[in-house]
Amino acid sequence: MSSESYVEIERHRAAIVRTDLSRPVRLAIEWSIVNKHTTFFDYGCGHGGDVQRVANLGYTSSGWDPYYYPDTLCISADVVNLGYILNVIEDPEERRQALCQAWELAQKVLIVATQVLINAPSKAQLAYGDGIVTNRNTFQKYYEQEELKRYIDEVLNVDAVPVALGVYFVFRDEAEKEEFKAIRFFSRTSTPRVRIPTKRFEDYKEKLEPLMAFFTKRGRLPAKGELDSEQELLSEFRNFRRAFAVVLQATDEAEWDAIAYRRSLDIQVYLALTHFDKRPSWHKLSPEMRHDIKAFFGSYEEACQVADAKLFSLGKAGVVQRACEKSKIGKHTRSALYIHVCALGELDPLLRIYEGCASRTIGRVDDTTLIKFCTDEPKISYLFYPEFDTDPHPALKASIAIDLKTLHITHRDYKQRANPPVLHRKETFVTSSYPLYEEFAQLTQQEQELGLLKHKSDIGTREGWAKCLAEHGVEIKGHQIHLVNKS
Repeated sequence: MSSESYVEIERHRAAIVRTDLSRPVRLAIEWSIVNKHTTFFDYGCGHGGDVQRVANLGYTSSGWDPYYYPDTLCISADVVNLGYILNVIEDPEERRQALCQAWELAQKVLIVATQVLINAPSKAQLAYGDGIVTNRNTFQKYYEQEELKRYIDEVLNVDAVPVALGVYFVFRDEAEKEEFKAIRFFSRTSTPRVRIPTKRFEDYKEKLEPLMAFFTKRGRLPAKGELDSEQELLSEFRNFRRAFAVVLQATDEAEWDAIAYRRSLDIQVYLALTHFDKRPSWHKLSPEMRHDIKAFFGSYEEACQVADAKLFSLGKAGVVQRACEKSKIGKHTRSALYIHVCALGELDPLLRIYEGCASRTIGRVDDTTLIKFCTDEPKISYLFYPEFDTDPHPALKASIAIDLKTLHITHRDYKQRANPPVLHRKETFVTSSYPLYEEFAQLTQQEQELGLLKHKSDIGTREGWAKCLAEHGVEIKGHQIHLVNKS
Protein backbone atom coordinates (compact mmCIF):
# COMPACT_ATOMS: atom_id res chain seq x y z
CA MET A 1 0.00 0.00 0.00
CA SER A 2 1.40 3.40 -0.85
CA SER A 3 0.94 5.96 1.92
CA GLU A 4 -0.13 9.22 0.39
CA SER A 5 -0.83 12.45 2.22
CA TYR A 6 -4.37 13.41 3.08
CA VAL A 7 -4.29 16.09 0.41
CA GLU A 8 -3.28 13.56 -2.24
CA ILE A 9 -6.07 11.26 -1.09
CA GLU A 10 -8.57 14.09 -1.46
CA ARG A 11 -7.46 14.53 -5.07
CA HIS A 12 -8.15 10.82 -5.63
CA ARG A 13 -11.63 11.23 -4.16
CA ALA A 14 -12.52 14.14 -6.40
CA ALA A 15 -11.72 12.08 -9.49
CA ILE A 16 -13.02 8.70 -8.39
CA VAL A 17 -16.38 9.94 -7.11
CA ARG A 18 -17.30 10.51 -10.76
CA THR A 19 -16.98 6.80 -11.55
CA ASP A 20 -19.59 4.08 -11.05
CA LEU A 21 -17.38 1.97 -8.80
CA SER A 22 -19.07 0.23 -5.90
CA ARG A 23 -18.60 1.95 -2.57
CA PRO A 24 -16.00 -0.42 -1.02
CA VAL A 25 -13.82 -0.47 -4.15
CA ARG A 26 -14.09 3.29 -4.52
CA LEU A 27 -12.91 3.70 -0.91
CA ALA A 28 -10.00 1.31 -1.53
CA ILE A 29 -8.84 3.38 -4.49
CA GLU A 30 -9.34 6.67 -2.64
CA TRP A 31 -7.06 5.45 0.14
CA SER A 32 -4.54 3.99 -2.36
CA ILE A 33 -5.16 0.42 -1.21
CA VAL A 34 -5.80 -0.34 -4.89
CA ASN A 35 -3.33 1.46 -7.12
CA LYS A 36 -1.05 0.98 -10.11
CA HIS A 37 1.37 -1.03 -7.99
CA THR A 38 -1.20 -3.62 -6.84
CA THR A 39 -3.28 -6.39 -8.39
CA PHE A 40 -7.03 -6.52 -7.74
CA PHE A 41 -9.38 -9.52 -7.62
CA ASP A 42 -13.15 -9.34 -7.10
CA TYR A 43 -14.42 -12.49 -5.34
CA GLY A 44 -18.09 -12.76 -6.33
CA CYS A 45 -17.88 -10.08 -8.99
CA GLY A 46 -21.43 -10.44 -10.37
CA HIS A 47 -21.53 -9.05 -13.90
CA GLY A 48 -17.95 -7.81 -13.47
CA GLY A 49 -18.65 -4.09 -13.37
CA ASP A 50 -16.01 -3.27 -10.77
CA VAL A 51 -13.46 -5.51 -12.49
CA GLN A 52 -13.87 -3.58 -15.72
CA ARG A 53 -13.95 -0.15 -14.12
CA VAL A 54 -10.80 -0.85 -12.08
CA ALA A 55 -9.11 -2.07 -15.27
CA ASN A 56 -10.22 1.11 -17.04
CA LEU A 57 -8.26 3.08 -14.44
CA GLY A 58 -5.13 1.29 -15.62
CA TYR A 59 -4.89 -1.22 -12.77
CA THR A 60 -4.45 -5.01 -13.01
CA SER A 61 -7.91 -6.40 -12.35
CA SER A 62 -9.80 -9.72 -12.56
CA GLY A 63 -12.72 -11.49 -10.88
CA TRP A 64 -14.76 -14.63 -10.33
CA ASP A 65 -18.45 -15.26 -9.74
CA PRO A 66 -20.24 -18.61 -9.16
CA TYR A 67 -23.10 -17.63 -11.50
CA TYR A 68 -21.73 -15.27 -14.14
CA TYR A 69 -18.06 -16.32 -14.34
CA PRO A 70 -17.93 -19.84 -12.85
CA ASP A 71 -15.13 -21.00 -15.18
CA THR A 72 -12.78 -18.14 -14.30
CA LEU A 73 -9.95 -19.20 -12.00
CA CYS A 74 -9.81 -17.77 -8.49
CA ILE A 75 -6.34 -16.28 -8.31
CA SER A 76 -4.35 -14.60 -5.56
CA ALA A 77 -4.03 -10.83 -5.71
CA ASP A 78 -2.66 -8.02 -3.57
CA VAL A 79 -6.18 -6.76 -2.90
CA VAL A 80 -9.27 -8.97 -2.87
CA ASN A 81 -12.79 -7.57 -2.68
CA LEU A 82 -15.63 -9.47 -0.96
CA GLY A 83 -18.30 -6.88 -1.59
CA TYR A 84 -21.89 -7.50 -0.45
CA ILE A 85 -21.48 -11.27 -0.71
CA LEU A 86 -21.90 -12.26 2.93
CA ASN A 87 -25.35 -10.64 2.88
CA VAL A 88 -26.77 -13.10 0.36
CA ILE A 89 -25.34 -16.44 1.58
CA GLU A 90 -28.02 -18.12 3.67
CA ASP A 91 -26.05 -21.08 5.00
CA PRO A 92 -23.77 -19.94 7.89
CA GLU A 93 -21.04 -22.48 7.05
CA GLU A 94 -21.04 -21.49 3.37
CA ARG A 95 -20.84 -17.85 4.45
CA ARG A 96 -17.85 -18.64 6.63
CA GLN A 97 -16.13 -20.54 3.82
CA ALA A 98 -16.57 -17.63 1.41
CA LEU A 99 -14.90 -15.28 3.88
CA CYS A 100 -12.02 -17.70 4.48
CA GLN A 101 -11.51 -18.41 0.78
CA ALA A 102 -11.41 -14.72 -0.08
CA TRP A 103 -8.89 -14.15 2.72
CA GLU A 104 -6.67 -16.96 1.43
CA LEU A 105 -6.48 -15.18 -1.93
CA ALA A 106 -5.59 -11.79 -0.42
CA GLN A 107 -1.85 -11.22 -0.31
CA LYS A 108 -2.04 -7.74 1.23
CA VAL A 109 -5.59 -6.56 1.93
CA LEU A 110 -9.09 -8.05 1.97
CA ILE A 111 -12.02 -5.68 1.54
CA VAL A 112 -15.19 -6.89 3.26
CA ALA A 113 -18.43 -5.00 2.72
CA THR A 114 -22.00 -5.80 3.72
CA GLN A 115 -25.22 -3.94 4.26
CA VAL A 116 -25.45 -2.77 7.87
CA LEU A 117 -28.37 -1.89 10.08
CA ILE A 118 -28.70 1.50 11.70
CA ASN A 119 -31.46 2.89 13.88
CA ALA A 120 -34.09 5.33 12.72
CA PRO A 121 -36.31 7.56 14.90
CA SER A 122 -39.34 5.52 13.86
CA LYS A 123 -37.64 2.44 15.41
CA ALA A 124 -37.48 0.90 11.96
CA GLN A 125 -34.20 -0.58 10.84
CA LEU A 126 -32.40 0.89 7.86
CA ALA A 127 -29.85 -0.79 5.67
CA TYR A 128 -27.34 1.97 5.05
CA GLY A 129 -26.94 2.74 1.38
CA ASP A 130 -29.83 0.68 0.07
CA GLY A 131 -32.93 1.96 1.88
CA ILE A 132 -35.40 0.29 4.20
CA VAL A 133 -35.17 -3.38 5.04
CA THR A 134 -38.35 -5.02 3.75
CA ASN A 135 -39.62 -8.57 3.24
CA ARG A 136 -38.02 -9.91 0.09
CA ASN A 137 -38.13 -13.11 -1.81
CA THR A 138 -34.32 -13.41 -1.66
CA PHE A 139 -32.27 -13.93 1.48
CA GLN A 140 -30.52 -10.89 2.95
CA LYS A 141 -28.41 -11.01 6.09
CA TYR A 142 -28.02 -7.51 7.54
CA TYR A 143 -25.30 -6.92 10.11
CA GLU A 144 -24.83 -4.24 12.70
CA GLN A 145 -21.50 -2.41 12.40
CA GLU A 146 -19.87 -3.91 15.50
CA GLU A 147 -21.41 -7.31 14.78
CA LEU A 148 -19.72 -7.36 11.38
CA LYS A 149 -16.31 -6.57 12.90
CA ARG A 150 -16.70 -9.30 15.52
CA TYR A 151 -17.64 -11.79 12.82
CA ILE A 152 -14.64 -10.96 10.58
CA ASP A 153 -12.24 -10.94 13.52
CA GLU A 154 -13.44 -14.25 14.94
CA VAL A 155 -13.54 -16.14 11.64
CA LEU A 156 -10.16 -14.90 10.36
CA ASN A 157 -8.43 -14.25 13.70
CA VAL A 158 -7.60 -10.69 12.65
CA ASP A 159 -8.25 -7.09 13.67
CA ALA A 160 -10.40 -5.66 10.86
CA VAL A 161 -10.19 -1.88 10.36
CA PRO A 162 -13.48 0.03 9.91
CA VAL A 163 -13.33 2.32 6.89
CA ALA A 164 -16.98 3.28 6.51
CA LEU A 165 -20.35 1.94 7.57
CA GLY A 166 -20.37 -1.69 6.47
CA VAL A 167 -16.85 -1.58 5.00
CA TYR A 168 -13.74 -3.10 6.61
CA PHE A 169 -10.15 -3.55 5.44
CA VAL A 170 -8.24 -6.62 6.67
CA PHE A 171 -4.45 -6.31 6.40
CA ARG A 172 -1.90 -9.12 6.18
CA ASP A 173 0.90 -6.94 7.50
CA GLU A 174 0.48 -5.39 10.95
CA ALA A 175 2.77 -2.46 10.17
CA GLU A 176 0.79 -1.60 7.03
CA LYS A 177 -2.42 -1.78 9.05
CA GLU A 178 -1.10 0.65 11.65
CA GLU A 179 0.28 3.01 9.00
CA PHE A 180 -3.12 3.07 7.32
CA LYS A 181 -4.87 3.78 10.63
CA ALA A 182 -2.40 6.55 11.46
CA ILE A 183 -2.42 8.33 8.12
CA ARG A 184 -6.20 8.78 8.31
CA PHE A 185 -5.54 11.21 11.16
CA PHE A 186 -2.95 13.24 9.28
CA SER A 187 -4.17 16.82 9.04
CA ARG A 188 -3.94 18.71 5.78
CA THR A 189 -0.69 20.50 5.09
CA SER A 190 0.79 22.27 2.12
CA THR A 191 4.42 22.93 1.31
CA PRO A 192 5.47 26.44 2.40
CA ARG A 193 5.94 28.73 -0.57
CA VAL A 194 9.29 30.13 -1.55
CA ARG A 195 9.56 33.72 -0.23
CA ILE A 196 13.22 34.52 -0.99
CA PRO A 197 14.42 32.62 -4.08
CA THR A 198 18.10 32.57 -3.15
CA LYS A 199 20.58 31.61 -5.84
CA ARG A 200 21.68 28.50 -3.93
CA PHE A 201 18.09 27.34 -3.55
CA GLU A 202 17.31 27.96 -7.22
CA ASP A 203 20.46 26.08 -8.25
CA TYR A 204 19.39 22.97 -6.34
CA LYS A 205 15.60 23.41 -6.41
CA GLU A 206 14.88 20.22 -8.37
CA LYS A 207 16.93 18.11 -5.95
CA LEU A 208 15.45 19.81 -2.86
CA GLU A 209 11.78 19.44 -3.84
CA PRO A 210 11.52 15.74 -2.81
CA LEU A 211 12.98 16.68 0.58
CA MET A 212 10.43 19.47 0.99
CA ALA A 213 7.61 17.13 0.00
CA PHE A 214 8.78 14.55 2.53
CA PHE A 215 8.91 17.10 5.37
CA THR A 216 5.45 18.37 4.42
CA LYS A 217 4.11 14.82 4.65
CA ARG A 218 5.87 13.60 7.82
CA GLY A 219 6.83 16.82 9.61
CA ARG A 220 10.48 15.79 9.96
CA LEU A 221 13.63 15.12 7.96
CA PRO A 222 14.01 11.65 6.41
CA ALA A 223 15.89 8.83 8.09
CA LYS A 224 18.40 6.85 6.07
CA GLY A 225 16.71 5.00 3.21
CA GLU A 226 13.40 6.87 3.35
CA LEU A 227 13.96 9.22 0.42
CA ASP A 228 14.19 7.80 -3.10
CA SER A 229 16.58 10.52 -4.23
CA GLU A 230 18.75 10.18 -1.12
CA GLN A 231 22.09 9.46 -2.79
CA GLU A 232 21.77 12.31 -5.25
CA LEU A 233 20.92 14.76 -2.47
CA LEU A 234 23.59 13.56 -0.03
CA SER A 235 26.28 13.71 -2.69
CA GLU A 236 25.66 17.46 -2.85
CA PHE A 237 24.98 18.29 0.81
CA ARG A 238 26.45 15.35 2.81
CA ASN A 239 23.38 15.21 5.11
CA PHE A 240 19.70 16.14 5.09
CA ARG A 241 20.09 18.86 7.70
CA ARG A 242 22.54 20.82 5.54
CA ALA A 243 20.24 20.41 2.54
CA PHE A 244 17.23 21.61 4.52
CA ALA A 245 19.17 24.65 5.70
CA VAL A 246 19.15 25.82 2.07
CA VAL A 247 15.36 25.36 2.02
CA LEU A 248 15.01 27.43 5.21
CA GLN A 249 16.91 30.30 3.61
CA ALA A 250 14.25 30.53 0.91
CA THR A 251 11.12 29.84 3.01
CA ASP A 252 9.59 30.78 6.35
CA GLU A 253 10.99 28.51 9.06
CA ALA A 254 7.91 29.09 11.24
CA GLU A 255 5.73 27.40 8.62
CA TRP A 256 7.89 24.28 8.75
CA ASP A 257 7.76 24.32 12.56
CA ALA A 258 3.97 24.50 12.36
CA ILE A 259 3.90 21.44 10.09
CA ALA A 260 6.08 19.51 12.53
CA TYR A 261 3.86 20.52 15.45
CA ARG A 262 0.70 19.48 13.63
CA ARG A 263 2.22 16.12 12.76
CA SER A 264 3.08 15.53 16.41
CA LEU A 265 -0.57 16.24 17.27
CA ASP A 266 -1.74 13.89 14.51
CA ILE A 267 0.30 11.09 16.07
CA GLN A 268 -1.12 11.84 19.51
CA VAL A 269 -4.64 11.47 18.11
CA TYR A 270 -3.76 8.17 16.46
CA LEU A 271 -2.04 6.75 19.54
CA ALA A 272 -4.83 7.87 21.87
CA LEU A 273 -7.35 5.90 19.84
CA THR A 274 -5.19 2.76 19.79
CA HIS A 275 -5.92 2.54 23.53
CA PHE A 276 -9.36 1.10 22.73
CA ASP A 277 -7.88 -1.84 20.85
CA LYS A 278 -4.76 -3.82 21.57
CA ARG A 279 -2.15 -1.10 21.22
CA PRO A 280 0.50 -2.28 18.74
CA SER A 281 3.95 -3.08 20.04
CA TRP A 282 6.82 -0.87 18.89
CA HIS A 283 7.97 -3.43 16.31
CA LYS A 284 4.48 -3.69 14.77
CA LEU A 285 4.49 -0.02 13.85
CA SER A 286 5.61 0.93 10.37
CA PRO A 287 9.23 2.11 10.05
CA GLU A 288 7.94 5.58 9.11
CA MET A 289 5.84 5.79 12.27
CA ARG A 290 8.74 4.65 14.45
CA HIS A 291 10.90 7.41 13.00
CA ASP A 292 8.07 9.91 13.53
CA ILE A 293 7.74 8.98 17.19
CA LYS A 294 11.48 9.16 17.81
CA ALA A 295 11.64 12.59 16.17
CA PHE A 296 8.67 14.09 18.03
CA PHE A 297 8.62 12.32 21.40
CA GLY A 298 11.93 10.57 21.90
CA SER A 299 10.35 7.26 22.92
CA TYR A 300 7.21 5.22 22.31
CA GLU A 301 6.46 5.19 26.04
CA GLU A 302 6.54 8.97 26.22
CA ALA A 303 4.34 9.32 23.14
CA CYS A 304 1.74 6.92 24.56
CA GLN A 305 1.72 8.70 27.91
CA VAL A 306 1.08 12.07 26.28
CA ALA A 307 -1.69 10.59 24.10
CA ASP A 308 -3.35 8.71 26.98
CA ALA A 309 -3.35 11.80 29.16
CA LYS A 310 -5.41 13.61 26.53
CA LEU A 311 -7.73 10.64 26.06
CA PHE A 312 -8.39 10.13 29.77
CA SER A 313 -9.03 13.82 30.29
CA LEU A 314 -12.12 13.49 28.08
CA GLY A 315 -13.77 11.51 30.86
CA LYS A 316 -13.72 14.50 33.20
CA ALA A 317 -16.89 16.55 33.50
CA GLY A 318 -17.02 19.61 31.29
CA VAL A 319 -13.80 18.97 29.36
CA VAL A 320 -15.49 18.49 25.98
CA GLN A 321 -17.83 21.40 26.58
CA ARG A 322 -14.98 23.75 27.48
CA ALA A 323 -12.93 22.59 24.47
CA CYS A 324 -15.89 23.31 22.20
CA GLU A 325 -16.51 26.71 23.77
CA LYS A 326 -12.84 27.70 23.38
CA SER A 327 -12.66 26.57 19.75
CA LYS A 328 -11.91 29.41 17.35
CA ILE A 329 -13.08 27.17 14.53
CA GLY A 330 -16.72 26.34 13.86
CA LYS A 331 -20.18 27.68 14.60
CA HIS A 332 -21.21 27.77 18.26
CA THR A 333 -24.73 27.18 19.55
CA ARG A 334 -25.98 26.70 23.10
CA SER A 335 -25.65 22.92 22.89
CA ALA A 336 -23.16 22.18 20.11
CA LEU A 337 -20.17 23.10 18.00
CA TYR A 338 -20.52 22.64 14.23
CA ILE A 339 -17.51 22.42 11.93
CA HIS A 340 -16.99 21.63 8.27
CA VAL A 341 -15.38 18.21 7.83
CA CYS A 342 -12.32 19.74 6.14
CA ALA A 343 -11.59 21.73 9.32
CA LEU A 344 -11.41 18.66 11.55
CA GLY A 345 -7.62 18.51 11.45
CA GLU A 346 -7.44 22.14 12.64
CA LEU A 347 -9.30 21.47 15.90
CA ASP A 348 -7.89 21.09 19.38
CA PRO A 349 -6.50 17.52 19.60
CA LEU A 350 -8.93 16.81 22.45
CA LEU A 351 -11.86 17.32 20.07
CA ARG A 352 -10.14 15.33 17.32
CA ILE A 353 -9.71 12.41 19.74
CA TYR A 354 -13.33 12.81 20.85
CA GLU A 355 -14.52 12.61 17.23
CA GLY A 356 -12.17 9.68 16.72
CA CYS A 357 -14.06 7.80 19.42
CA ALA A 358 -17.00 7.85 17.01
CA SER A 359 -15.18 7.33 13.70
CA ARG A 360 -13.05 4.47 15.07
CA THR A 361 -16.29 2.48 15.24
CA ILE A 362 -18.00 3.52 12.03
CA GLY A 363 -15.06 4.61 9.89
CA ARG A 364 -15.32 7.62 7.62
CA VAL A 365 -18.96 8.58 7.11
CA ASP A 366 -19.32 9.03 3.36
CA ASP A 367 -20.08 12.50 2.03
CA THR A 368 -20.18 14.18 5.46
CA THR A 369 -20.34 17.97 5.21
CA LEU A 370 -20.55 19.08 8.84
CA ILE A 371 -19.63 17.42 12.13
CA LYS A 372 -21.70 18.32 15.17
CA PHE A 373 -20.08 18.08 18.61
CA CYS A 374 -22.87 17.97 21.19
CA THR A 375 -21.93 19.70 24.44
CA ASP A 376 -24.89 18.58 26.53
CA GLU A 377 -24.64 14.84 25.80
CA PRO A 378 -21.93 12.40 24.61
CA LYS A 379 -22.89 12.37 20.95
CA ILE A 380 -21.31 13.13 17.57
CA SER A 381 -23.45 13.75 14.49
CA TYR A 382 -22.45 13.73 10.83
CA LEU A 383 -24.58 16.03 8.68
CA PHE A 384 -25.03 15.86 4.90
CA TYR A 385 -25.39 19.04 2.85
CA PRO A 386 -24.43 17.97 -0.70
CA GLU A 387 -25.00 21.51 -2.07
CA PHE A 388 -22.91 23.22 0.61
CA ASP A 389 -20.60 24.97 -1.85
CA THR A 390 -23.14 25.81 -4.55
CA ASP A 391 -26.35 26.62 -2.63
CA PRO A 392 -26.11 29.81 -0.54
CA HIS A 393 -28.46 28.24 2.02
CA PRO A 394 -28.31 24.46 1.54
CA ALA A 395 -30.91 22.12 3.01
CA LEU A 396 -30.03 19.22 5.28
CA LYS A 397 -30.41 15.91 3.40
CA ALA A 398 -29.55 13.38 6.13
CA SER A 399 -27.71 12.89 9.40
CA ILE A 400 -26.00 10.02 11.19
CA ALA A 401 -25.49 10.29 14.95
CA ILE A 402 -23.48 8.02 17.20
CA ASP A 403 -24.07 7.81 20.94
CA LEU A 404 -20.61 7.56 22.47
CA LYS A 405 -21.94 5.72 25.55
CA THR A 406 -23.78 2.96 23.73
CA LEU A 407 -22.21 3.26 20.23
CA HIS A 408 -25.74 3.10 18.81
CA ILE A 409 -26.03 4.71 15.38
CA THR A 410 -29.13 6.67 14.40
CA HIS A 411 -29.98 7.80 10.90
CA ARG A 412 -32.38 10.62 9.96
CA ASP A 413 -33.49 11.27 6.40
CA TYR A 414 -34.60 14.78 5.43
CA LYS A 415 -34.73 14.36 1.64
CA GLN A 416 -38.48 13.88 1.50
CA ARG A 417 -39.30 16.61 4.00
CA ALA A 418 -41.04 19.60 2.48
CA ASN A 419 -39.55 21.96 5.06
CA PRO A 420 -36.03 20.80 5.97
CA PRO A 421 -33.53 22.80 8.05
CA VAL A 422 -31.27 25.17 6.08
CA LEU A 423 -27.85 26.70 6.81
CA HIS A 424 -26.89 30.33 7.33
CA ARG A 425 -23.50 31.99 7.91
CA LYS A 426 -21.61 29.26 6.06
CA GLU A 427 -18.24 30.92 6.61
CA THR A 428 -18.52 30.16 10.35
CA PHE A 429 -18.23 26.41 9.69
CA VAL A 430 -14.98 26.61 7.72
CA THR A 431 -11.55 28.15 8.20
CA SER A 432 -10.37 31.31 6.48
CA SER A 433 -8.28 29.19 4.08
CA TYR A 434 -11.41 27.54 2.63
CA PRO A 435 -11.58 28.47 -1.09
CA LEU A 436 -15.09 29.98 -0.83
CA TYR A 437 -14.68 31.62 2.57
CA GLU A 438 -14.71 35.20 1.28
CA GLU A 439 -17.75 34.56 -0.90
CA PHE A 440 -19.65 33.07 2.05
CA ALA A 441 -18.61 35.90 4.40
CA GLN A 442 -19.59 38.61 1.93
CA LEU A 443 -23.08 37.15 1.56
CA THR A 444 -23.52 36.96 5.33
CA GLN A 445 -22.48 40.60 5.71
CA GLN A 446 -25.04 41.69 3.12
CA GLU A 447 -27.76 39.61 4.79
CA GLN A 448 -26.95 41.17 8.15
CA GLU A 449 -27.10 44.70 6.73
CA LEU A 450 -30.55 43.95 5.29
CA GLY A 451 -31.77 42.50 8.58
CA LEU A 452 -32.37 39.05 7.11
CA LEU A 453 -30.65 37.19 9.95
CA LYS A 454 -32.26 39.07 12.83
CA HIS A 455 -34.86 36.47 13.84
CA LYS A 456 -32.91 33.21 14.11
CA SER A 457 -35.84 31.07 15.21
CA ASP A 458 -37.90 32.05 12.16
CA ILE A 459 -35.37 31.40 9.40
CA GLY A 460 -34.00 27.97 10.33
CA THR A 461 -36.15 26.09 7.81
CA ARG A 462 -36.62 26.35 4.06
CA GLU A 463 -40.16 27.79 4.38
CA GLY A 464 -39.21 30.22 7.12
CA TRP A 465 -36.26 31.50 5.12
CA ALA A 466 -38.35 31.85 1.94
CA LYS A 467 -40.93 33.86 3.89
CA CYS A 468 -38.19 36.15 5.28
CA LEU A 469 -36.80 36.81 1.79
CA ALA A 470 -40.25 37.54 0.42
CA GLU A 471 -41.00 40.00 3.23
CA HIS A 472 -37.78 41.88 2.48
CA GLY A 473 -38.36 41.78 -1.27
CA VAL A 474 -35.12 40.04 -2.16
CA GLU A 475 -33.91 36.80 -3.67
CA ILE A 476 -30.52 35.13 -3.60
CA LYS A 477 -28.86 33.59 -6.61
CA GLY A 478 -25.31 32.29 -6.70
CA HIS A 479 -24.42 33.95 -3.37
CA GLN A 480 -25.63 37.30 -4.69
CA ILE A 481 -28.61 39.25 -3.32
CA HIS A 482 -31.05 40.75 -5.85
CA LEU A 483 -34.02 42.99 -5.31
CA VAL A 484 -37.27 41.47 -6.56
CA ASN A 485 -39.03 43.54 -9.21
CA LYS A 486 -42.62 43.77 -7.95
CA SER A 487 -43.97 45.62 -10.98
